[in-house]
Amino acid sequence: MKASEPIQIGKHRLKNRITFAPTVKFDYTDDSGVANEKHVIHYEERAKGGCGLICVEATAVLPEGRFCKTHMGLWDDNQIDGHKRIVEACHSYGTIVILQLNHTGYCSNPECGEPIGPSAIPRTDFRGNYTTKEMSVEEIKEVQNAFVTAAIRAKKAGYDGVQLHACHGYLLNQFASALTNKRTDSYGGCVKNRALFTTEIIREIRNRCKEQFLISVRTSGFETSLEDAIEVAAEYVKAGCEYLQVSSGTVSLESVPAFRDPNVTDIQSVGAYFHDVFRDEVPVSCVGGIRNASQVHYLLEHDYADTVDVARAILADPAFANDVLEGREVIPCFSCKACQFGPFTAHVCPAEQVRIGKI
Repeated sequence: MKASEPIQIGKHRLKNRITFAPTVKFDYTDDSGVANEKHVIHYEERAKGGCGLICVEATAVLPEGRFCKTHMGLWDDNQIDGHKRIVEACHSYGTIVILQLNHTGYCSNPECGEPIGPSAIPRTDFRGNYTTKEMSVEEIKEVQNAFVTAAIRAKKAGYDGVQLHACHGYLLNQFASALTNKRTDSYGGCVKNRALFTTEIIREIRNRCKEQFLISVRTSGFETSLEDAIEVAAEYVKAGCEYLQVSSGTVSLESVPAFRDPNVTDIQSVGAYFHDVFRDEVPVSCVGGIRNASQVHYLLEHDYADTVDVARAILADPAFANDVLEGREVIPCFSCKACQFGPFTAHVCPAEQVRIGKI
């Protein structure tokens, strides 16, 4: 397949197969969590740049489940209008736009709320040493409802759908992983039970937001094994997920089985496995280090994915999609160790400086 080919995902037709991955802007908003003009300009540039789909950054469903106090949210009706402006800007360029919904769980910033999750787990990170709080069934239902009501607000804002953030070690991933979920009730144990927290959310979003609303899941491709991860994703698909975006989780990818193509990275190869498994059910995206036109074309033309999900390259060059599709040279990502778009940093991206003519 070609990058320029349209693709049907759920009820929506993407004009091409290059998508912009969700990347958090940690210094754009304030404690209100309201999307503002910076967000609008940021996403409008990428829509104008040709992306077939944009997944707007991880957005908190509850204020206590944030990375930090400047984490964008959709836990309140007062936050809808800011998101509406993002959607309208992206739609004006024919781009499908969905919103990633997230709760950080164990990783919640203690300035925002108590770290909670499926089980009481001792942890050590930049916050220090602490033990997470095991969620009661009542708390589980409250957080599930927060995801659903955030999805309803996303629909009111005009989004074409939502993506549930079920990877990278956050709450939905914590429930799915046997490493972090030690529960013995219906939300723990076998794969189906560990996936239940998310599948119940999927089913209720579908019930409340109806068929036109796209439901995607960004899932871990190796948690705690490739087989386990595929089984978890299969539960999401059975519940109503229409688009799988395969990324990493809490487990290292070092033990992923060797893939047939040495030109494909570990995480891309996991996406290719998922694509083989789910090709007759739902579209699957490939992620991980896609920085140039040759990688985009290679992955799609070798049928390793239905779409390619690009982050840093589109941060560096908002017109990356059009540049790739039209055969122009892209402004390269410099693969900085401290990217200005990363968490809690003030680094200025050299590619951004090139683009605006400062260097």
